[in-house]
Amino acid sequence: IGKSSLFNTFSAKQVPAENYPFCTIKPAQTQVPVPDKRWVHLCESFKPKSRIQAVLEIWDIAGLVKGAHEGQGLGNEFLANIQAVDAIYHVVRAFRAKHIEHVEGSLDPIRDIKIIANELRQKDIALLSKKYESLSKLVHRSKDKRIKDEFEC
Repeated sequence: IGKSSLFNTFSAKQVPAENYPFCTIKPAQTQVPVPDKRWVHLCESFKPKSRIQAVLEIWDIAGLVKGAHEGQGLGNEFLANIQAVDAIYHVVRAFRAKHIEHVEGSLDPIRDIKIIANELRQKDIALLSKKYESLSKLVHRSKDKRIKDEFEC
């Protein structure tokens, strides 16, 4: 709990923020202007024909569970969604409340951070292994010595 609540705080949207696992199924997206006094000053000084302010694009996606890289929970969908972003901010529960469920059954933010890091790492390893296999096949079919030498490096 907390990811969708934070998303709602950043945006003018009100996505569901409920107390049950996988409340967020479909990713929600918003763009939030980045306040910058320098941008305002530059626009006032140079009077450009158009003013395009920097924005932060934020996505609210389903939470990650242990085993996601193997397809547990919404794992494959989550990991596909997260591969399309430039940065990740983690929201990890660190408060006790008996009325709020936890997918692991107990409160342990350090464990939760480790699960997230491990799942992302495992998905990256799987992606790189698949890419390596594909390139390996291509190199073995090629007669170009330069490509083979480069691959072996």
